[in-house]
Amino acid sequence: MHTLKYLSGYPDDVKAQVHRLVQQSRLGELLLKKYRTAAHGIRTDRALYDYVMALKNDFLRSSEPLSKVAFDSKLHVIQHALGTHSTVSRVQGGKLKSKREIRVATLFRDAPAGFLKMIAVHELAHLKEKQHDKAFYQLCTHMEPDYHQLEFDLRLYLTHLDLVGTLAWPGAAGAEASGQ
Repeated sequence: MHTLKYLSGYPDDVKAQVHRLVQQSRLGELLLKKYRTAAHGIRTDRALYDYVMALKNDFLRSSEPLSKVAFDSKLHVIQHALGTHSTVSRVQGGKLKSKREIRVATLFRDAPAGFLKMIAVHELAHLKEKQHDKAFYQLCTHMEPDYHQLEFDLRLYLTHLDLVGTLAWPGAAGAEASGQ
């Protein structure tokens, strides 16, 4: 049986279903069918910043300001993370200034719009809730009611990437070039 590292916390029956889909080469087909209108227009760091700030303004207006939001090509490979939130502290004159940053793995440029929203919501939730606890997930589902389904589907996609390879999402930059 393939190692389903992205689904390690799920029940055995769920992992068995995913394993069958992988064996039958149907996992990618299932994801492509579910997310057939996957394209989003967020291609640059500026567009990502505007997107995340719009979500922040809708749901977390009073939270700490963000100084930077950017795609990061090193995230998935180096830190085994899909997004990060951090506070960068710098001394300016006699004062200590801190700035909040969010970085999102570049794989979200070509992933379905729901996956991008899920990771943006996840990282924004860390502005108020540091730990992955009940309050954190309540905030995530407040900002995106389908948060848990999107997270699961993203884990399915990561499993597909790990075991089979990339998918040509409809409308993604690579899809037009491959004739998809």
